[in-house]
Amino acid sequence: MTLAIAAVLALWSVYAFSGAGVIRRLPLLRPGLVVITAIYLTRAAALPFLFRDMPDRSTGFLVWNSAIVLVFGLTHAIGIARGWTELG
Repeated sequence: MTLAIAAVLALWSVYAFSGAGVIRRLPLLRPGLVVITAIYLTRAAALPFLFRDMPDRSTGFLVWNSAIVLVFGLTHAIGIARGWTELG
């Protein structure tokens, strides 16, 4: 499971680098980045539900994990907003 999560995050980072112009342009760049950003922000917003649905997880883990994905999501959202025309 950890390997699968790492693979998805690696793919998402490749899309982020492509959107930033660091590497070549990938197919479906704009919609891909929008979906990735939505997933990050949805996961961050799900924190209250995670407390309810995962009471066995430590509070610190849930809060820090949500904070990290919130920063990733906001960073992606700012990048998309600033480069919207170049991403199209």
